[in-house]
Amino acid sequence: MARSKSKTRIERPARAERPQAASGEDAPNPVWFKPVMFGFMLLGLIWIIVFYVSQNQYPIPALGAWNILVGFGIAFIGFLMTTRWR
Repeated sequence: MARSKSKTRIERPARAERPQAASGEDAPNPVWFKPVMFGFMLLGLIWIIVFYVSQNQYPIPALGAWNILVGFGIAFIGFLMTTRWR
């Protein structure tokens, strides 16, 4: 008597899916990303502290009160980088 092929087929375990090559959104951050991110946040904080402690003399006297905006802008770049941190 002939056997059907479906009964004699050996079940093979399902292939484990290989992780796809790191592309775009799923790729981990480069090594330099975290130090640069925290560097921007700290630099912005230091900029603002120096502005207040020096009583508007430093970091750039010509900017006057705009130094606060520059400090917050630098720190904000660091905070924006946290949204891309993996």
